[in-house]
Amino acid sequence: MNAHTCHPEIVTRLKRAAGHLNKVIAMIEAGEACEKVAQQLQAVTNALSTAKRQYVTDHIDNCLDVQEDMTMREVTEQLKALKSMAKYL
Repeated sequence: MNAHTCHPEIVTRLKRAAGHLNKVIAMIEAGEACEKVAQQLQAVTNALSTAKRQYVTDHIDNCLDVQEDMTMREVTEQLKALKSMAKYL
């Protein structure tokens, strides 16, 4: 299994989204225009969705592994794990 080389990038994305979310909270508290707030909330939502998709895809690529010499039970467990993670895509 490979290392999770994209985790630092995901963490950076999430930190950026967290900062952006804090700014959105400040906008609401300051009474900014509703459309501006909604637009910024959409940007935060998109950033989180992208990070989630990247994280789940990375897990599938790096943590699930089917080998020729695996038993049917082991393959079934890997497929179960794949289904479990795929629901988050």
